Amino acid sequence: MVFRKDILTINPDVEADRIRDFIRQQTEAMKRDGAVVGISGGIDSAVALALCVKALGKKDVLGLILPEKESDPVSAAYASKQARNLGVNAITVDITPTLGGIGTYQKRDEVIGKVFPEYTEQYKSKITLPPDLLAKDAFNVFTLTVEDGQGNVRSAPLDGQGMRGIVAATNTKQRTRMIHLYYQAEKNNYLLCGTTNRSEDIQGFFVKYGDSGVDIEPIAHLYKTQVYQLADYLGIIKEIRERTPTPDTYSLMQSDEEFYFRMPYSVLDLLLYAWENKVSSNEVSQAMDLTEEQVKRAFRDFTAKANATRYLHLMPPTLNP
Repeated sequence: MVFRKDILTINPDVEADRIRDFIRQQTEAMKRDGAVVGISGGIDSAVALALCVKALGKKDVLGLILPEKESDPVSAAYASKQARNLGVNAITVDITPTLGGIGTYQKRDEVIGKVFPEYTEQYKSKITLPPDLLAKDAFNVFTLTVEDGQGNVRSAPLDGQGMRGIVAATNTKQRTRMIHLYYQAEKNNYLLCGTTNRSEDIQGFFVKYGDSGVDIEPIAHLYKTQVYQLADYLGIIKEIRERTPTPDTYSLMQSDEEFYFRMPYSVLDLLLYAWENKVSSNEVSQAMDLTEEQVKRAFRDFTAKANATRYLHLMPPTLNP
């Protein structure tokens, strides 16, 4: 195998048909009548929704839009437009009351208040990792950033306890969405279609029993850049195709790159592929116009994240033989 920059180019026609067949086969094997997809206004869920329609027909696919008070308003707007474009019925459920009832916002804000005592409900916040992994080595230590609603921004590093407190509270958003999705799936005798891509799956960028709590993962073998290739082929709306990828779980705007990956997908995916397939750092550096040290730095980061999140992929251990 010769590693090159176009190595992740796919034939979208062939790939879409392959995934279509997979969705049909799994729906039949599970004896389900259709599929539910949580649509977020992002590229992955839009592609998953379109593939389910291609496999099962629009009448047997349900889109579920699950905003909360900190979601970007365009997320629901884009999700609705994509569903209409496909002719799919979409239900919107605001999960803010549920999150408020289980203390999601309160628990998170208590942690933030220990770092910034002046923090109130009028503030917005996010957490991020150090930028530009390829430029310099840096530990994966999160920074908390807050904005007071009047343009004044402050940032401070988070210790492990603070980071875990914020992440644990925030992850209840994905787990609450999973509850609503399975309600609709079981009510309609549908399977729940996941939306995780390979770039996320490899590095553990998902919530266990949250967005990973699904029946099938039809695009988990595709890197993010390959999902975009399918999106172009499937006619996903322009707004979604041109939107900056974001987890959309924090009140301040936050991209996938600054939250977790520390480099753009166009670079990340090629390096991930090389890391997975044990391509030498020298070969990768020549093909991608990077230094060998930059490649090794990325490989070290991938290894660290894969090791730290390995448990997310495991089924609960038992003593069964």
